[in-house]
Parts: sequence; structure tokens; C-alpha cells
Amino acid sequence: MDVWQVVRRRLDGKATDFLVGAIAEEAAHYAEPTVHPRWRAQLAELDATRWWPATQCFTEAYAARKNLNDVDVLELAAQVLHLLRILPPQPTLLPPPGSHTGAPAREDPGVDPKLLAKIRGLLAKAESTQFDEEADAFFAKAQELMSKYSLERGALEAPAGDPAVRTGGRRLWLENPYLGAKSMLVGTVAKANRCRAVLQEDPGFVTVLGEETDLELVEVLTTSLLVQAGKAMLAAGRRVDHTGTSRTRSFRQAFLVSYAGRIGERLNEASQRAEAEVTEAIGETRLLPVLAAKEHAVQQLLDRHYPKLATRRVSISNAAGWHAGRAAADLAVLDARRALGN
Repeated sequence: MDVWQVVRRRLDGKATDFLVGAIAEEAAHYAEPTVHPRWRAQLAELDATRWWPATQCFTEAYAARKNLNDVDVLELAAQVLHLLRILPPQPTLLPPPGSHTGAPAREDPGVDPKLLAKIRGLLAKAESTQFDEEADAFFAKAQELMSKYSLERGALEAPAGDPAVRTGGRRLWLENPYLGAKSMLVGTVAKANRCRAVLQEDPGFVTVLGEETDLELVEVLTTSLLVQAGKAMLAAGRRVDHTGTSRTRSFRQAFLVSYAGRIGERLNEASQRAEAEVTEAIGETRLLPVLAAKEHAVQQLLDRHYPKLATRRVSISNAAGWHAGRAAADLAVLDARRALGN
């Protein structure tokens, strides 16, 4: 998926279409058990399946299907290969195809697919409704399900005296404009869920590192919040100053930065309340070692993949956008951990 994202942003549709076929050709060489489930899910999402006979060369089949000559196909291949060759190396977040050996006995199997589907369904309903109270009800239920599955499972299933943590990473691709401001929202959600986020503005993604279950929670919640923020920002309309000069860009930049900041405040407040409730329910001796182990494991992973990090600051110059963003964040229901102790 990362390769596809890069190519679709920097080359044209022909090159992207060619790439999907090349991915399908490469994937066909690996036995399914040796390919990580997330790789397989990405192949399905891209519809990267071999549509030509196994005995036929992909480039020949592609040329025939698209009515291209050899030179045209070679040009497409050269464009894609050149782009991939000049990309900087990235941390390996999954075992490459052919090297996956299946889940070890103590490996976290991830969030239950049925639960995840239900959560996403609730969030989709919350995003689509025009009624605030109805949206609140959908989000409250989704957050209750996510919260209980996150920290409660970690606390209750950790082996006594050995709260092992299985960490990993996700790359969340963001669209321009306002990439820096949007990344702040991702970082805010990640931090509230004991994950860490690293922005790479070029090519345009945020890598989120954390415990596997928390990563799925962050991905689901971030996706929903980006939709909410985008809708609220567009609903606020365009802005011009007294001279008629457009101030829309500065307004929207300030809107998103303020939105992310207020979301962070609310998530942190909810997290603190939830931790207090869980501590009361199961005791500090069961919860605190798990939380400490998560923090230590995530920091180790961050240090290994990104030993040299710089803090990025996003400037704002529009007070109206700042206040509008903060007001919009107050309307979002984000108390994702408030039901943990129930």
C-alpha cells in the first residue's frame, strides 16, 4: 500500500495501474501462509490479483490488454522503478512476504474483526447523521466498545509478573493541503492511546508506533476524526479580510491546529478518568505494570526506528480559525475511555 500511495501521488494513472499488476505478479510467488494477514488485506484492497495466465509474462499480458507496444511498457516500468529507487529507506513494520511464519503462541491476534466492523459501522453512522444527539449516541457506543477492548484486555490477559507487549506500526497517509496540521491530530490521538507518531512530510504519511491493539484503535479513531474535522472546516466556509483578500488558507490552517489541540485536551481528560476507574475496579497492582510495560516497549521501538527526531512546529496567524477549530472540537464526542470501568 505504501508503494501504491507513492506512485499514485507522483506519477500518472497509467503508471499506478501498471504498478498494481506488478504487485500482483510479485505476490503470486509467495505461499499464502508465508504472507502476513495485513499484506494480504492490502492486496485485496488494491485488487492486486493475477488476471493473466501463470504461464504468461506480466508485461506481455499488460501490453496486450492495454494495446501498448514494448516501448510503452518499458517506459512505464522505467518510471516506476526510477521513483522507487530514489525513495529513502523506511523502517520495516511487517515481515516481508515469504518470511511470515504465523502467530507465535503469545502473539496478540489483534482486534476481533467482528468487533472492529461494528465499531467502524457506528463511527460511519455518527459521521453521516445531521443530528448531534444521534451522533453522540453512536460515538459513545463505539468508544465504549473500543475502550473496553483496549486497556481492559491488556490488564486482564497479561501474564502475572510478565506484562509482555507486542508492538508494531502503521503508516497513515494524509492528503494535502494542511498536512502538518492534520498530522498533529494523528499525533494527538496516538499520544492519548500510548502510541507515538512520526511525520514524514515527504512523501506524506505519519508512522504510528505502539501496542498492536492500541494501533488499531488509533487508526479507527483518527480516520473518523479526520472526516469530522474536514466536514467542520468546510462548513465554516471561506474567509476574506476587509480588503477582500482571501484568508481561507490561514483560517483553515489555524482551524485544524486548534482542533487537534482541543481534541488532545479532551482525550487526555477522558484517559485520566478511565484509568482511575479501571484502577478502582482491578487495582493498581494489575493495571500499572501493564501501562508501564507498554510505555517502555513503545519507547524502545521508537528509539530503534527513529533514533534522531526533531520536533515540528506548525504556525498559525488567524484567530478566527483558531476559535472556530476549538469550538468544532468541543462538538466531537471523544471520551474514548470513559466506559472502561463499567
